[in-house]
Amino acid sequence: MHKAGFVNILGKPNVGKSTLMNALLGESLSIITPKAQTTRHRILGIANEEDYQIVFSDTPGIITPGYKLQEYMMTFVQSAIEDADLFLLISQVDNDFDDARTLEKLKKTNAPVLLLINKIDLATQDQVVEKCEQWKKEFPDFHVLPISALNNFNLDQVMSKIVELLPESPPYFPKDELTDRPVRFFISEIVREQILINYQKEIPYSVEVSVDSFKEEEKMVHIRCVIHVVRDSQKGILIGHKGSALKKIGIAARKEMEKFLGKQVFIELHVKVSKNWRDNDMQLGRFGYR
Repeated sequence: MHKAGFVNILGKPNVGKSTLMNALLGESLSIITPKAQTTRHRILGIANEEDYQIVFSDTPGIITPGYKLQEYMMTFVQSAIEDADLFLLISQVDNDFDDARTLEKLKKTNAPVLLLINKIDLATQDQVVEKCEQWKKEFPDFHVLPISALNNFNLDQVMSKIVELLPESPPYFPKDELTDRPVRFFISEIVREQILINYQKEIPYSVEVSVDSFKEEEKMVHIRCVIHVVRDSQKGILIGHKGSALKKIGIAARKEMEKFLGKQVFIELHVKVSKNWRDNDMQLGRFGYR
């Protein structure tokens, strides 16, 4: 008997969805930073064993959109709700899941829901017990489980429950695949991750990264990335005095790319002003949001 299915991870920003998927896979597919709205796309991560295939889906945190980019981000969330065999709904002890529209959809779905209370290492035992009892009372049909994705606490129980609840099915993807995304996508995400880590305020949310060139040789990969910003002033901040800030990003990104690709990397970073790209359908389509 072989089991397979789509397991979609939902929650508000900053509840640890990406950390959870990476931990369950044992691979770093989704970028992780302390900032909210780090994830912009729907990213599939595939866990393969002889008798099952779990297709995890990490989606953007659920927000009220402020511009077209965020509207498209929320369409990824809605599509994830529609095609799931099972849901992982992530909350925290001090951060209730308060998106009424999504909760109503989950209550009406036939797919099982695991309601995971993450980051319990930051709470007391009494707080965790109280929150578990609250959720069980409020959502009697959901399976409630406290976890710490960062510390791998209870993740073995999460995996066991997922496998138990998966439908019988042949695999959806070849058994040697880890994700549905191409290498170029992860290269652009590595650069964006370093921008999220190293810059504050509006800069990270005004940035998109495209890979203009990816040339792989036997021992070296040559990569050229363009960092798109909304305003000229942001371009200056990103580059820094005599290029120092951009150089720092390039060095950090290169190290991560070499780990990811298993080869030496030569990287060029360029900054371009693409005014209003977050509200431009054509640009958003080019960046893979449509």
